[in-house]
Order: sequence, then structure tokens, then C-alpha cells
Amino acid sequence: MKKLLKLAFGLNTHAVIEPFVIATNRQLSVLHPIHKLLLPHFRDTMNINALARQALINSGGIVELAFFPAKYSMEMSAVVYEDWIFPEQALPAHLIKRVVAVEDSSSPHGIHLLIQDYPYAVDGLKIWSAIKNLVTEYCNFYYKSEDAVQKDSELQAWWKELREEGHGDKKDEPWWPKMKTRQELIDSCTITIWIASALHAAVNFGQYPYSGYLVNRPSLSRKFMPEPGSSEYEELKTNPDKVFLKTIVPPLQTLLEISVLEILSRHASDTLYLEQRGSPEWTKDQEPLSAFERFG
Repeated sequence: MKKLLKLAFGLNTHAVIEPFVIATNRQLSVLHPIHKLLLPHFRDTMNINALARQALINSGGIVELAFFPAKYSMEMSAVVYEDWIFPEQALPAHLIKRVVAVEDSSSPHGIHLLIQDYPYAVDGLKIWSAIKNLVTEYCNFYYKSEDAVQKDSELQAWWKELREEGHGDKKDEPWWPKMKTRQELIDSCTITIWIASALHAAVNFGQYPYSGYLVNRPSLSRKFMPEPGSSEYEELKTNPDKVFLKTIVPPLQTLLEISVLEILSRHASDTLYLEQRGSPEWTKDQEPLSAFERFG
């Protein structure tokens, strides 16, 4: 299950967001407000994905060598992608789908958590709401009506490309927002930013602190559980540590796995956080700047 979660991480962050990055650069001019809103969250995404295709998830690459399910990793990712639904990537919808929350209009975020001691959900909902508030103020400043959304040719071309080409296997799914209203624009941008920033950070940067101690989460098992009555089963009862170490990855693969996890979990020296922008002049419009200051 943990390996499936690792596959889902790469798919549900790096892979699914790439069409948004490409469409943003192809269809939205650098002066377009949605380009300015999204671009900071796409920083280094394409470079990282390109390097992953060269050495990490390629045929015979590190994932196939050191991680379960080896050569079937990409095939399993494709199966996971079959269940991917864009609107369900919104944190509240995701928590409801996982049955750790229920809808509750009286709660601050519109949902009630069934598990209160759940930092990912508790802290995540605060970040989600902050992102959504910023995006709402930002989009409402540039789009004064539904008509403005519908008549923005760049915006419509952007949405068409990422949906029909970027996520072409799902282009006919009925759950895609139609991009005809301001609310659809707000929701879509909020989900996109959430995936590229907070969701990725939550599942990526904790990999090494936990998995760097290999016995917490071995990348694969070389043997089945011993059958009761067998000599291996008796050894398991008398010396479980020895049996465990013979079962998990050998030393060379262990070194490879830990090295990969350590690299993946690093923060870049030039990291920009959610409340930061690479240029103080990313926009000269005062209302969006004020909204961003409140966000930070």
C-alpha cells in the first residue's frame, strides 16, 4: 500500500500538473493575469519531470531497480490515473472521498473532520482556505462578470489545451469544469495551486525523515511471509530481526533508495514559499498586491 501511495504521489502531483504548465506557457501571454497567478507555482516543475524521465522512472531506471513494483511501476501509475478526477483534488472534496470528513455547512471550511487529530487535514484546510481566498480576490478583480471569463480567448484556449491535449485520455469526462463562470475559474486555479504547492510539499518533503531509516518503509520485499511449520517460520519466531533483514532490500539497493529519497526531500537553496514572489513587481495592480499581502 505504501508503494502505491508513492506511485500516487508522483502521478497526482508531478505528472498531472505538467499539462497545466505546458498550456500556461503556450496559451497565456506573460501579461495575462492567470499566467502571473500560476507561474510561480510551476517553478522547476518541467526540469524536475524531465530529469525524472531520464533517470528515475525510465525503463531500467532507479524506480524499477530499487522500488516495488519494479518494472510494473508505470503500468500501475496508469491504472491509478484512470481514477483521477480533477475536482476531487480539492482538499475538502478529497477528504470527503477518503471518508475522513463529511459535508457540514456550519463548519469553517464546509466540512467536518471525523478525525480531529489529523495534522494534514487540520493544517491543510487552513492553507487551502488561504489559497482560495487569494485566488477569489485576484480573479474577481480581473474578471468582473461571467461574460469576461467566456470572452477571454487566451483563457479558453488554455483550458481547451490542458483538458483535450494534456489530459487527452479524460477529455470527454463530464466532471471537467466548463470554464464559463468566475467560480469555475476560481475553483480550477485554486486546485491547480494546491496540487503544485501544498499537496506536493506535504507528501514530498517527509519522505527522507521517515523512509531514510529503511526499516520504517522498505522499498520492496524479496520473500513471502514464512509458512507456519516451516524452518523459516521458526527462525522468524526466534530471531525476527534477522529474518526481516534477509527479506527487505539488499545493501546496494538500500543505499540507492536512501540516496534517492534524500535528494528528493531536499529543499532547493533558492526555494520560494507560498507567500513569496521572485519579483516584487510581478503585478502593479494594487488590489491584487493587497490581497497577496493579506495572504502572506
